[in-house]
Amino acid sequence: MYSLRNKVQLIGNLGKQPEIKTTDSGKKLVKFSVATNEMYTNSKGEKVKETQWHNLVAWGKLADVAEKYLNKGAEVAIDGKLITKDYTDKDGNKRYITEIQVNELLLLGGKNNAA
Repeated sequence: MYSLRNKVQLIGNLGKQPEIKTTDSGKKLVKFSVATNEMYTNSKGEKVKETQWHNLVAWGKLADVAEKYLNKGAEVAIDGKLITKDYTDKDGNKRYITEIQVNELLLLGGKNNAA
């Protein structure tokens, strides 16, 4: 049960090309966003499609895989955990960012997803 304490699983589509970065210490990371869609019927009987955007980050070997194979629009399944960071903006206000740190990545949808 311990592994369920901070676990995120998503299936969705990339909103744009992944952003590749290298830290000052030489570690590679890739940042990308994934959209998930949910359909439901509202109280008026109308079908509603709701899209949620999720910010993801992958490190090391997963960053290499993401850089090589992920493209805008690709359908992916991910397993990861929530990470929250804070920073101070240029006006001195404290801001928070929540990302999903990817532990596992699976490309879905066939050959069209590969680079």
